[in-house]
Amino acid sequence: MIELENVAYSYGYAGGELLTEISLKLAPGSFHFLTGPSGAGKTTLLKLLYGALVPTAGHLRLWGQDIRAMSRDDIAILRRKVGVVHQDCRFLDHLPVAENVALPLTVSHQGGPDQAQNLSDLLGWVGLTARADALPPELSGGERQRAALARAVIMSPEIVLADEPTGNIDWEMSQRLLHLLVELNRMGKTIMIATHDLQLIRAAKSQVQARVLRISNRRVQLAGADL
Repeated sequence: MIELENVAYSYGYAGGELLTEISLKLAPGSFHFLTGPSGAGKTTLLKLLYGALVPTAGHLRLWGQDIRAMSRDDIAILRRKVGVVHQDCRFLDHLPVAENVALPLTVSHQGGPDQAQNLSDLLGWVGLTARADALPPELSGGERQRAALARAVIMSPEIVLADEPTGNIDWEMSQRLLHLLVELNRMGKTIMIATHDLQLIRAAKSQVQARVLRISNRRVQLAGADL
């Protein structure tokens, strides 16, 4: 699905590479946590994984295709297979929740005759049926995160990447969001969650077989049992 081979990335400022010698495969149906200190490069690695950034060295393959050989349009089409829950959860504040969640379908002209029912089912799955007509500023932090997850999966992606999805919500809501991500994994989706919350990772171990990766010294390492 997504494969990195000796990938490095630099933003071009003094201090050299942010990430180096990253070799990683995201297999179908796998579940990953990505951890590491603030500024280590977690968000940058996620951006590489969904093609928003191109490596400054090494090879990044999306579904077997090297990103350097792909056109911008080709990358955009493949990115539909990846759902992303961004850290800042941005929405169009003048549109109700339901329309924000459906926006990827609207923009890509992918909506079909079953769109209304599918959207209703998805809002029910994340527990936002009663908030479908609310505007984003009216949502709580937990509701915003669940709306962001619904928006990320409305195109039925094969991979879901979540960047610090529980960073601004309480523990109970964090558990609820984790449960939704575990459910997606059981449906066959590949999941990667970038987080600094080790308590969340420990809680997940009783629900799913997860691989824990840590960014340290610009490299990705398999975390030990101390987590």
